[in-house]
Amino acid sequence: MNSLLVVVLSAGALIFSGIFIRGRRVAKGRRIIKFCTGVCLLSLLMMAALPFMVGPSLAQEQVAAASGLGYLSASISTGLACLGAGIAVAVVGAAALGVIGEKPEALGMTLIYLGLAEGIAIYGVIISLLILARL
Repeated sequence: MNSLLVVVLSAGALIFSGIFIRGRRVAKGRRIIKFCTGVCLLSLLMMAALPFMVGPSLAQEQVAAASGLGYLSASISTGLACLGAGIAVAVVGAAALGVIGEKPEALGMTLIYLGLAEGIAIYGVIISLLILARL
């Protein structure tokens, strides 16, 4: 149950980072990368703190070193996917706005490209869910 909560919080951080990136210019790329790195680290910290949220007796019995590495790998896959999707959406979104400014009938095609860029993050979340299901 707690692992599901952490995945939901990571997905919320991913959505917030997407909203943050869409509102910024591409010229501020370093800020965006720093922000996405912060979101990745926050997700990593939440996953690392997960065994301590279960309780001391249950944590001692059920959480082994292998499951700790599983939580770590799940958080890294979500975090890196978030970082990659943020960079992709920033670049594709800026290019899409430029295309729409010159050729408004290309809106549908640009939305498809934005959806493909956001799909990177969804793949990362799916991989982390598969990792958590194996623990």
